[in-house]
Amino acid sequence: MQDEKAIYDVRKLPFSQMILLGMQHALAMFGATVLVPILTGLNVSVALFTAGVGTWIFHLITKKKVPAYLGSSFAFIAPISIVVEKMGIPAAQGGIIVAGLVYAAMAFIIYLVGPKLINSLFPPIVTGPVIMVIGLTLAPVAIDMASGNLFVALVAILAAAFVSVFTRGFFRLIPVMMGLIAGYITALFVGIVDFTPLKEAAWFGLPNFTVPAINWSAILMIAPVAIVSMVEHVGDILAISATVGKGKEFVENPGIHLTMLGDGIATSVAGIFGGPPNTTYSENTGVLALTKVYDSVVMRIAAVFALILSLVPKLGALISTIPKPVIGGISILLFGMIASVGVRTMIENNVDLTKSRNLIIASVILVIGIGGATIHVGNLEFAGMGLAGLAGLVLNKLLPDNLGESSNNSVNF
Repeated sequence: MQDEKAIYDVRKLPFSQMILLGMQHALAMFGATVLVPILTGLNVSVALFTAGVGTWIFHLITKKKVPAYLGSSFAFIAPISIVVEKMGIPAAQGGIIVAGLVYAAMAFIIYLVGPKLINSLFPPIVTGPVIMVIGLTLAPVAIDMASGNLFVALVAILAAAFVSVFTRGFFRLIPVMMGLIAGYITALFVGIVDFTPLKEAAWFGLPNFTVPAINWSAILMIAPVAIVSMVEHVGDILAISATVGKGKEFVENPGIHLTMLGDGIATSVAGIFGGPPNTTYSENTGVLALTKVYDSVVMRIAAVFALILSLVPKLGALISTIPKPVIGGISILLFGMIASVGVRTMIENNVDLTKSRNLIIASVILVIGIGGATIHVGNLEFAGMGLAGLAGLVLNKLLPDNLGESSNNSVNF
């Protein structure tokens, strides 16, 4: 039988196959990346352009070690929408640029303190449930998309699962693409594919870049959200580390300060061109978990595809014709994979859930994160994984290690 380890070394694959691996990641990120500009009033082509450029910036800053893809951040949707509506896109760009600089400032602080601070704040009992929350909070989105046609979604799921489990060689590395193809063909037969966007799109065209403006009201509304997004960034990097099977290695090498700096610079550059803030993408982490292809070069190939899509609207329109149920079916797999990585993180680190302290921390993180709890502090909104991560961080520091334990384990009545 062919050695699967050799297959996973993508540098030994033909260039055409490496292209397909990159395209698979580009397809995984597409829906979410274009949704943010649609919701906020920013330009879709610019968002794709800045996602591609931002991913390359991130990889160069992190020494090409972290297999992460950067796309449009959902954390900033609310403030950007308000600013675009009331003050215009240039004002929003100024706020996005400063948000990236907030990231850079925090990266410098972490550099001074060292990665031990992150390891202290996020032990396995915190990181495991937080990674689970990353996947499970996205679950309703996947189910909502799949519910448009459950049969089509099921075909996409089964095709991806079949390719991942029963095939060998290169095909085993592209289950997401094969699931999308099978789902798309099925959608064609049931008549739910709309080709209108494809007919209306031009073949070539530069994105509609805009010039940023300094508006302090917009900056004060958008930039502070970086505080929430930074917590999510740490969770994402921990999730990628756990997925790759390196524990918290990326926190120390190349260092969380460099990953955060890369995210921040990419966000500021996005603001300069008129794109939304960037963030590491859970969809692509799910692809990592499913395919076990961890070479960061694949992400950079995906970034090139994003750049091409931004310059060739026809191609972007073709991908946009993939029906939501197909995307939903694949998303069920990808988001579930992330949640499973969280469970694996706790198991591999021998987290003892018989201890009251650990049970409390895990329970609070899961319920706050999945339940949709929200806290407003001025213009800041802490919700989802950001709030769950903060809650876990605080509980981990407040609760004593021996909480609920006694000199003997018996209880007398």
